[in-house]
Amino acid sequence: MLSIYQLMKYLRNTHHINVKNSQTQALRNMGYYHGFKGYRFIREDTNRVNFSSLDEIIALNKYDMRLKTVLYPKVMFIENALKSYVIEALLADSKSENFDVIYNKSLTAYRNYTPGSRAYKTEYTKRMNLKGKINAALVRDYNKRSVVAHFFNNDITIPVWAIFETLALGEFGTLYDCACTNVKLYVSNIMKLPTNLDSDGMNTKFFIFTVKDLRNAIAHNNVIFDTSVLAY
Repeated sequence: MLSIYQLMKYLRNTHHINVKNSQTQALRNMGYYHGFKGYRFIREDTNRVNFSSLDEIIALNKYDMRLKTVLYPKVMFIENALKSYVIEALLADSKSENFDVIYNKSLTAYRNYTPGSRAYKTEYTKRMNLKGKINAALVRDYNKRSVVAHFFNNDITIPVWAIFETLALGEFGTLYDCACTNVKLYVSNIMKLPTNLDSDGMNTKFFIFTVKDLRNAIAHNNVIFDTSVLAY
């Protein structure tokens, strides 16, 4: 493990980057591995950024941080709104806030496929795994927070809105993917998406997983300016 001074020397001698002695604290604050390592290329390792000074890296880091500051509240708004839309759609379709009823009546995308087919098995397996993920999320929340504690402690069925409060965005995306077409189209209608471009209501699924990657990158302070976290 190199010291901060050895890392500065390494930047000068190996990468030919001008580092001032007065920038020791700036490098500490940014972090060598997050700073230089994080910003040294665009999307692919072969697309190197030809930095000549630490000033350039610091400036890029500041830009990226400000970009995250601008985007984070927008991303959180989108996440909250999408969850609200899907809850409304599930309640309208199932006529119940009991998750077991919702699971059996509205999380039935697997029925769009021929029983026994590969697609049917894939979707059915996804649906079964979803229930396990939701149970794990409830246990996680019960042990760390208090959203579902009241329901557990009083042996009351947990309503769907409380379950949604415990779900990470990826888990929520899987739940939406498992929803029947009626639910998806209800959400699409709320969002006023053109029916000719979203006839099956699946566009919202792509929105959710795109926002998930961006949200997680912002929350975990990953580089976002080059959209590398969104590249597949």
